[in-house]
Amino acid sequence: MTEVESMAAAEERRKRQRFVAKWRGEYCFWVVVNGDRKPLVDLSLEGFAMPATSPPSSSSDFEFVLQRINVPDEIRGRARVVNYLSAPEGGQAGCRFESFDGDGQARLRDWLTTHVIMNATVRISEKDALKIVEGRSLV
Repeated sequence: MTEVESMAAAEERRKRQRFVAKWRGEYCFWVVVNGDRKPLVDLSLEGFAMPATSPPSSSSDFEFVLQRINVPDEIRGRARVVNYLSAPEGGQAGCRFESFDGDGQARLRDWLTTHVIMNATVRISEKDALKIVEGRSLV
C-alpha cells in the first residue's frame, strides 16, 4: 500500500467537532507552512484540513502558523499530515496538531468559540459555544 493509500484508508482521527473555516462565505482562517499561506478548509481543536495538490509527506512533523481574519494574533506549533484526499479540482491534506507554542491551544479554543458565536443563526452564549467547540464530532 502506498503512503497516499495508507493515509486515505486511515480512520477518522478527530474526536471533536470541526468547523468550516469560512465566515459569510469568505475564508477566515489560514495556515502558513514553509512560508506558503493557504486558506483552511476546516479547523478543530485537534487539527485542520488544508488544500494540497499533491500528498504532503506524513513522515515528520512540520511547523505551522495559524492566522485569523482581521486579528494580528497568530498561533504557532507543530502538526503532522494524517490523511490526504485527492480530487480533480485539487486535493486536501488532513493534519493533526502535535504541539503548540505557549498558550496556543487555549487561544485556539477562544478563536473557535468566537467563530461558533459569529456563525450561529440564533443567539448563543459563550458557555454554549464552548460546549460545541469541546464537544464530540457530529460528522
